[in-house]
Amino acid sequence: MQIYKVGGAVRDRLLGKPVTDIDWVVVGATAEEMLANGFRPVGADFPVFLHPKSGEEYALARTERKSGRGYGGFTFHASPEVTLEEDLIRRDLTINAMAEDDQQNLTDPYHGQRDLEARLLRHVSPAFAEDPLRVLRVARFAARYAALGFTVAPETLGLMRELSESGELEALTAERSWKEISRALMEDQPQVFIEVLRDCGALKVLMPEVDALFGVPQPKAHHPEIDTGVHTLSVLEQSALHKQPLTVRWACLLHDLGKGLTPEEEWPRHIAHEHTGLKQIKTVNERFKAPKDCQELALLVGQYHTHGHRALELKPSTLLELLQSFDVYRRPQRFEEFISACEMDARGRKGLELRSYPQADYLRGAATAARSVAVQPLLEKGFKGPELGEAIKRERLNALKAYKEEAST
Repeated sequence: MQIYKVGGAVRDRLLGKPVTDIDWVVVGATAEEMLANGFRPVGADFPVFLHPKSGEEYALARTERKSGRGYGGFTFHASPEVTLEEDLIRRDLTINAMAEDDQQNLTDPYHGQRDLEARLLRHVSPAFAEDPLRVLRVARFAARYAALGFTVAPETLGLMRELSESGELEALTAERSWKEISRALMEDQPQVFIEVLRDCGALKVLMPEVDALFGVPQPKAHHPEIDTGVHTLSVLEQSALHKQPLTVRWACLLHDLGKGLTPEEEWPRHIAHEHTGLKQIKTVNERFKAPKDCQELALLVGQYHTHGHRALELKPSTLLELLQSFDVYRRPQRFEEFISACEMDARGRKGLELRSYPQADYLRGAATAARSVAVQPLLEKGFKGPELGEAIKRERLNALKAYKEEAST
């Protein structure tokens, strides 16, 4: 029995990056031997075991063969005869197909270290094209390591293009796709994830609504970058620079989908794109079964982001409706995330990345003013039921009128 550290732990150590998760592969052992050594079995698909003390995963060396469509369409074979090289060749990228023993002696049959130095994301073998999930994984790695200068090797991008055209991407489950998408959006340069998907034709398969934004012009006065797709990438980039949570990043990606539906004869204006895009946002939300908080914020940002930009001009009654829509009294965090998404949208414009966004503090102040209305005095005056609701609304409107007046002096 020989045990090796494999994959990301080896890659990140060689890159000088912190090692978090460690994967182990066991060569020359049977499942019975693992059990006899106190390992606990997990997973029904292939023999993976938990270490009796550390709880880390140890997998028996295995080979795999394509047997159906999609990510799960594989049969696995594990036996003591499977070599380390045979196990490594089934992995996606050369930089993930290295192993080291307990003395840190490197086994690198597919030149992963060379590709690390060349800053290349290159597939290990033609079997790469058998797993559609790898299109998303490679795009995610591109987003993670873009700052280090990594790019996708042309021949690997070619295989990703073949996969995108094969119909295999449609076989991915919503859960697997969302896992990769959500992880990619939280990388340092999530816009690179979208760029790579677009370069290989996967974006128009997975998110045709986002792909449709590229080549759609906007008014140059508000959008010096002009192209709506380029703007979307810039907004996503800003959301990462400002360390926004996943909910905000997802909303940033989808906020302008309505512009992809504007008839060409109306370009570069996009009248009511906030409303026309809601159906698109809902469709994308449901396609990937995004978490509820991501879905809700994406729809609210899509509908109201222009309200955010015009906050200083809004009538008190419109401002009150906005606050009510977000339920700022019980869910203040959601409104704060909306403000963040609006600010990222404002900054995601060529040459305007550093401009101030006074609307943010103004909206926060408005929410505070509305929340400051006390209910108890109204109860003491005898208001109840629907009348109480109207009285509260009236007092909040008065508070917002006073707030707006004070802010304008």
